[in-house]
Amino acid sequence: MNPVDSATQALARGFRRLVSGDPDGQPDWVRQLENGSDVGYFGPGSATWDVHGSLPTLVGGVRALLVQALHPAALAGVQEHSRYEDDALGRLAGTTQWLTVVTFGDRAQADRECARVRGLHRKVKGVYDADGVEQAYSAMDPDLLRWVHVAFTDSFLATHRVWGGPIRGGEDEYVREWATAGELVGVVDPPRSVAELEKQLADFDPVLRRSAASERTVHFVRNAPLPLPARAPYAVLFAGAVSTLPAHYRSMLGLPAVPSTLARPAVGALLGAMGAVLGRQSPSQRNARRRAARIDAA
Repeated sequence: MNPVDSATQALARGFRRLVSGDPDGQPDWVRQLENGSDVGYFGPGSATWDVHGSLPTLVGGVRALLVQALHPAALAGVQEHSRYEDDALGRLAGTTQWLTVVTFGDRAQADRECARVRGLHRKVKGVYDADGVEQAYSAMDPDLLRWVHVAFTDSFLATHRVWGGPIRGGEDEYVREWATAGELVGVVDPPRSVAELEKQLADFDPVLRRSAASERTVHFVRNAPLPLPARAPYAVLFAGAVSTLPAHYRSMLGLPAVPSTLARPAVGALLGAMGAVLGRQSPSQRNARRRAARIDAA
């Protein structure tokens, strides 16, 4: 096996362990997705399953971390109240759990998961430096909740647009569906179309900025603490994420332009190789489909 194939398989096999926080890549909360009394807020055939069940979410997750670093209040909350640098993978596993359970779980599971996240948010508050002036922040602030929601939604959509397949109902349907997830954690009037998403993102432009903290975050995300064989493939994913950023975001993040003519085929080949190792469906999807089939047969 050549070194590239070996590295790709190491990244693919280690991916589920890294994002789930479980040695075999299938923690108890993933197994529980097979249980439940309904298909969930979305279900098979939804635009949300199309987007979140595909491998471009790997690139989208990296992109979302970069974009979120541009908001000084959101970044302060992450750096002061999370295990960001001490246990980055643990924090990643927590975020993955919320996204996966809300996407593929039944409604009761999704509601409990969102209650867990809201409980964490209530503890996140403090002050940050805004151009020499101390400003208070709280993770329960409607603007911060909206920022995190639109940054995630835009990033998953932007990367799926390049490396994903068709979305049932189209991009507007995905944004409309995923608005439900935003509401479950407290977002008021989330965007329900691509046009609304773009408008709400643009509304944040005046508060976004480059800072020493954002520079540290970019460095950390670029040099994620991954096993040595996975670092070269991850660099491809990182480059792909950067290639989809708007020019003004990329400039504020201090990142060089990455031509899509280079990133698109490189990331596409890597995701294809990972898909061959991981299979077409994640364990979460398979368990959720078993639940849906059981409900349909009842």
